[in-house]
Amino acid sequence: MQKEVSSPHSAAFSVDSHFHVFEAGQSVPEARYSPNYAAAFNDWQHAAQQVGVTHGVLVQTSFMGTDNAYLLKHLQQHPDTLRGVAVVAPSASYAELVDLHRHGVRGIRLNLAGQSHDMAAWQSAKQLWDALLQLGWHVELHTDAGALPSVLAVLPREVPVVIDHFAKPVGVSQHDETVRALQSRVADTASAQVYVKLSAAYRLQAGINPKELAGLWLGELGENALLWGSDWPCTNFEAKADYAALYGDLTDWLGNDDAVIQAVRATNPMRLYWG
Repeated sequence: MQKEVSSPHSAAFSVDSHFHVFEAGQSVPEARYSPNYAAAFNDWQHAAQQVGVTHGVLVQTSFMGTDNAYLLKHLQQHPDTLRGVAVVAPSASYAELVDLHRHGVRGIRLNLAGQSHDMAAWQSAKQLWDALLQLGWHVELHTDAGALPSVLAVLPREVPVVIDHFAKPVGVSQHDETVRALQSRVADTASAQVYVKLSAAYRLQAGINPKELAGLWLGELGENALLWGSDWPCTNFEAKADYAALYGDLTDWLGNDDAVIQAVRATNPMRLYWG
């Protein structure tokens, strides 16, 4: 039974801060996964419009590597309503990032899930981090459960971070190392920007309750640090790709406080990606 979505048109705009598009079989040679189906932008757009989502953040998938051409193609076609998060090498130059910025990219993604979390190359990428700061970009992180603290430890404190998929703590507790690492990052630097995406609950460890975890992040970081993303088309979890249900998950997790929902679905992502 499809979940009911409450008041989808209550705001002038609503943002899906995490979705993907790709063609069937589109992957780099070393990719661990290659889709046998296409995730078309028009399909995402149709599903999003049905629930009142007006803007989106297109995130480069890990299996497409650092070839961001397909992402840029869509950003160019929808410059007002789309922003992008690209994948680049640690050696990427300022000029390369400026070109990506011109097309609507506002951050880079490190997808370390299921692979080595060795950060040596990124730790020494001073030129890249300086470029991100100059451009006002962030780094988006996707790690395995419990692995975020060691990754955060080597990133410059002043670089804004966006953490994918609930940040994947091992437990729902203020004392969990992932929760403490993000608390520390916020407390250590007055200007630190930390966001957690409430998305892809199906990627959490067994036994983690997404509603309880969303409530924990709301209490620890506040409503201004939260984003919502569909993770469409839910790669490796395609059976979960019911867009209306994914959209409705947020009110299941956070309740029906209009101010909180408005912050997470609209105000925060508009500030981060369009501000």
